[in-house]
Amino acid sequence: MSSMSNTFLDELFGLTGQTAVVIGGTGVLGGGLALGLAKAGASVVVAGRDPEKGAARVAEIEAAGGKGSFVSVDVSKRESIQELLDSVLKSHGSVQMLINGAGVNSASPYFDAKDEDWNRVLTSNLNAVHWGCQIFGKAMADAGGGAIMNIASVSAHLPLSRVFAYSASKAAVVNLTQNVARELAPLNVRVNALCPGFFPAEQNRKILDAARVEKIMAQTPMNRFGEPHELIGATLLMLSRNAGSFITGATYYVDGGFTAMRL
Repeated sequence: MSSMSNTFLDELFGLTGQTAVVIGGTGVLGGGLALGLAKAGASVVVAGRDPEKGAARVAEIEAAGGKGSFVSVDVSKRESIQELLDSVLKSHGSVQMLINGAGVNSASPYFDAKDEDWNRVLTSNLNAVHWGCQIFGKAMADAGGGAIMNIASVSAHLPLSRVFAYSASKAAVVNLTQNVARELAPLNVRVNALCPGFFPAEQNRKILDAARVEKIMAQTPMNRFGEPHELIGATLLMLSRNAGSFITGATYYVDGGFTAMRL
């Protein structure tokens, strides 16, 4: 019975023989997702700006028995994302999955928010997602299909104080995901969004002071932060060609109940 169950799960969620690109794979959450996809059998391309972090992530993947490689990308430039695709197609021949997971944050009182910070956040969190969907989506459509997962946030649904550009960008990512999903569905390319709750990472550690953490815990029924590996299950569901074959335009919250809480 055990071997039969494992075979069934492999058929549903297994990614053997497929290539996944994780933009933002050098970060905490993106790196955890890259490792999860590799453990499910995918050949994972970790894409980011820091070669040292990229090499460390690839080493982690290989130590777990997976296949990984690093490609440098600057998500603030459309041409860099195109070069990323070209590199992946040259080395792997095709790409079946993309995670748009790069992101930055900027915290300040609203009247102190600077235009350069607003533009930087919108470029990394929204423009880059659009470029990734357009560039990789076209390649997937031409090849017969694929799946894209965009990383949004609980702040797309419940705007968070002090991070105005971040919340706005993530709300736009959810809307963009639905729009692109509609456009690409006839081309056999599925597009969904993952909305993590509070997972301590490089981009939010500066704003997680004691008072803010207390407020977050009061709003989170599970009364704790999430761990990166807790995002893998939802990711496999959305990206797996069998388990997620009829899922597109969806938004999945993995937040410990944060968006279900009302005072």
